Amino acid sequence: MENYIAELNDAQRAPVLHKDGALMVIAGAGSGKTRVLTYRIAYLMYQGIDPFNILALTFTNKAAREMKSRIASIVGGSEAKNLWMGTFHSVFAKILRIESDKLGYPSNFTIYDTQDSQRLISSIIKEMGLDKDVYKYKQVQNRISSFKNSLITVKAYFNNPDLMEADAMAKRPRMGEIYNEYCERCFKAGAMDFDDLLLKTNELLTRFPEVLAKYQDRFRYILVDEYQDTNHSQYLIVKALSDRYQNICVVGDDAQSIYAFRGANINNILNFQKDYDNVTMYRLEQNYRSTGNIVKAANSVIEKNKSRLDKVVWTANDDGNLIKVHRSETDAEEGRFVASSIFENSMQHQMNHGDFAVLYRTNSQSRAIEDALRRKDIPYRIYGGLSFYQRKEIKDVLSYLRLIINPKDEEALKRVINFPARGIGQTTVEKLTVAANHYRRSIFEVMSNLDKIDLKIHGGTRRKLEDFVTMIRSFQVTNQNADAFQLAEQVAKQTGILQEFKKDGTPEGIARMENVEELLNGIQDFVEGQKELADAEGSLSEFLEDVALATDLDQDTGDDDRVALMTIHLAKGLEFPYVYIVGMEEDLFPSAMSMNTRSELEEERRLFYVALTRAEKQAYLTYTQSRYRWGKLIDAEPSRFIEEIEDHFLEHLTPPVSSGYRYKPMMDDDIFGPVDKSKFRTTKPKQGTPPSHHSPSPEKLKKLRKLRPDLGVPKSNMTDNQALNELEVGVKVEHTRFGKGEIVAIEGFGNDKKAEIKFDTGGIKKLLLRFAKLTILE
Repeated sequence: MENYIAELNDAQRAPVLHKDGALMVIAGAGSGKTRVLTYRIAYLMYQGIDPFNILALTFTNKAAREMKSRIASIVGGSEAKNLWMGTFHSVFAKILRIESDKLGYPSNFTIYDTQDSQRLISSIIKEMGLDKDVYKYKQVQNRISSFKNSLITVKAYFNNPDLMEADAMAKRPRMGEIYNEYCERCFKAGAMDFDDLLLKTNELLTRFPEVLAKYQDRFRYILVDEYQDTNHSQYLIVKALSDRYQNICVVGDDAQSIYAFRGANINNILNFQKDYDNVTMYRLEQNYRSTGNIVKAANSVIEKNKSRLDKVVWTANDDGNLIKVHRSETDAEEGRFVASSIFENSMQHQMNHGDFAVLYRTNSQSRAIEDALRRKDIPYRIYGGLSFYQRKEIKDVLSYLRLIINPKDEEALKRVINFPARGIGQTTVEKLTVAANHYRRSIFEVMSNLDKIDLKIHGGTRRKLEDFVTMIRSFQVTNQNADAFQLAEQVAKQTGILQEFKKDGTPEGIARMENVEELLNGIQDFVEGQKELADAEGSLSEFLEDVALATDLDQDTGDDDRVALMTIHLAKGLEFPYVYIVGMEEDLFPSAMSMNTRSELEEERRLFYVALTRAEKQAYLTYTQSRYRWGKLIDAEPSRFIEEIEDHFLEHLTPPVSSGYRYKPMMDDDIFGPVDKSKFRTTKPKQGTPPSHHSPSPEKLKKLRKLRPDLGVPKSNMTDNQALNELEVGVKVEHTRFGKGEIVAIEGFGNDKKAEIKFDTGGIKKLLLRFAKLTILE
């Protein structure tokens, strides 16, 4: 055992060797808290404490398995098995099964998952004859969950006029009745939901003092991981169980408390010293994970929070590189920068793809990143969610679009014929399918000719089918003159998909609405990109082909060496050599929905702290000047969190927006007419020369690059026009979307000037030069 203790530094060793009493270990990011917890448990067993008397609570099964495995390697597997170690829910379920008869439940009670709960609530709403559009089963389930985690029983609910009034104001006056019926039905079925595992444990320990005394005597030493993430119900259970001996050790970091939306209460850790007698405080402040610059930068941000415990995280690691900050014009360009940077870093430093992580505030942000990574053939994996184009709501919208292009696409039709719900049931779809097979026609053709076919479908359903056909045909008419974005926006609105998610109101519904919005943004971005192509229209069929080709590369190859894409919440506890934190903009991060109070803003700041401290060697912060919202380009403002980092820790790869005063005109300069720029020439214009069919000289390339290093969206200045006029066959260029290529032909004049470019990948494209985003290469 002494050999293991010798592996610890002084700060880690002290809490491990502290045997009795209450102690709190404030563990900074990357400071080795898991090692401290593991070795403390092993040391207690080494000191003769029976493992049956040790309770260790974690938040994930993964953490519990890892800790138990490490302990087994120190003290032996058979002894480690006797530990009471696991998640809050798993440990309390074990206690409840032992003591179930006290509460009137069978010992083999069922545990309902979220879907089981929602199905039961949906049945109750239907049986009570309530309007399911008012009493949405997901919203009701969320409300009941919050009641239970706040220890509001049915009795407590009906004794609380404020709660009843709040539900009445929300036009759900019978919420209490539903709650009561739900609890009675669960009890009758011998079932508990996830929230009951905490609520019923509290009930057991409160109503039955002898049971509480039994487990107080059993659990003489209690250890809690990630204490800052405990909610009120968990806090009370831990407090009750530890009250007799007060041999409790909690480990956590107030700076990483990021689950308030799930009921976590940061005050549990902030007030720990008030809850127990003679608390000993230990601080793990040495960060073993990150470079000096990352650690100091993270400190400079989190110190802006008023509600925090004092600690100064430091590292003996080298300072390393500065945190790189990059500004892009749009989210599509942001994605291209991230993909290019990952490609270059992996080549230059021989890094694996698995060494890179892209973190974002919301799942919908993954779309632009995914598109860019696919185009670079960089493998990636989405954590905590499906790939963007595989998400249900995205596939629903794409199915409508596919059906408009090809009404014979039966899989698309089956997917959307009753979504959003329009009263066309599965039985009707089965009848249509049988008829389609009999007449050797598509289902859509059968639906279009119901008056000619003898189908036993009653009048109401027949009218709904005819309305669906009319709607799809009207979209087909729109498609003749509209671009892909205009049509997709109309589909999202007229079909009722957006309204469906908006009415949902749950966090899941909001996320789905954001994802549909992001799809529309992607389509608008595609349409804008197609304007560069002389022979493209930005049509719906072009977009669907582009998506189909792109998603074919997104198949699971079984290779784990992939870039990790995930929300910051999911990244907690993980670490990567290179981390890209994207979307660093006001109203996105910090989120517009989390800035109503100081406590909400401080939670967002803690979330940024978690994101930044995931990086071991290099962190990138990226933001855009504009971002598509519902197809409209909205100006974006850099996140306050970038400004809160002391500037000497940052390297700006692009000039920050705040550098220099920029006046935004309130009028369009087109109203003043064209400017004759020839009047402003200070040098004699060159005489015309015959077209060249060989590569330009180095001198000419140098001059071209000096005139205009990046042929982007045209600006009204002389050098832009000169550069456009002097581009010629043989010039090697790079395009932000198509990559590197060489000009093989040029035609047209002025604003209509076009270049045929042979790209290394993607063949020959004809681009309108006034729109083309080109960089001239050697």
